[in-house]
Amino acid sequence: MWAFPVYWMVNSSMLSAATLESATPTFLPIGGSLENFGRVLTPQFFAALGVSVSVTLLSVAVCLVFAFLASVAISRFRFRGRVSFIVTILLIQMLPAEGLFIAQYKMMSALGLLSNVLGLSILYVAAVVPFTIWMLRGFVAGVPVELEEAGMIDGLSRTQAFMRITFPLLAPGLVATGVFAFLQCWNEFTVALVIMENNRTLPLWLRGFVQQSATQAIDWGQVMAASTIVAIPVIVFFVIVQGRMTSGLVSGAVKG
Repeated sequence: MWAFPVYWMVNSSMLSAATLESATPTFLPIGGSLENFGRVLTPQFFAALGVSVSVTLLSVAVCLVFAFLASVAISRFRFRGRVSFIVTILLIQMLPAEGLFIAQYKMMSALGLLSNVLGLSILYVAAVVPFTIWMLRGFVAGVPVELEEAGMIDGLSRTQAFMRITFPLLAPGLVATGVFAFLQCWNEFTVALVIMENNRTLPLWLRGFVQQSATQAIDWGQVMAASTIVAIPVIVFFVIVQGRMTSGLVSGAVKG
């Protein structure tokens, strides 16, 4: 059930419009070609690709830094307002994104960050960082504090013990958290639609293929080719990090 839509997308991307509009479905791309991909790879695509890559990398990097520091603080230290901070993180997740659009638009407009990579990245970080803090907290809590104490007995400072002992053990958790942040930023559509009036991300660029005008019908072959191209970076990213992501998800479920 999960694999068939993906297969159908790739299969349809290699078929002509006439074949796709036929009443008889074509389950194998026999006689197909890569012509649809050639038509999709336009300067507009590469411009949207650059925007999406810039926004995603910037958002994920900033999000991991904030989530890492916050998760360490609430897992390793006891301070006034700690419980309130944790509850606030959970409450923020309950806010519907649509209810914030007007305020976000006015804020970005006042800052001069409409249609700007930095402006969209700020909103993505604000949306993703609460859950990543909660997610990464489980990984930090799963590393026994006694390991750091043993390192401090051997002469390391608290910072050195954390960086040399605990931080390497958190690598799987950082990867798993980074994958979540990456997917949220790469596939996000509605906030980008409101904020990015001129610079389009890949989901907004893909929307242009689905829009139907009065003189031109939707070319589903190109739509499927475009969808396949948009999905390729996510697949490549998963192939690279899937080993550490799996171990990270398991270790994060042990304690928290």
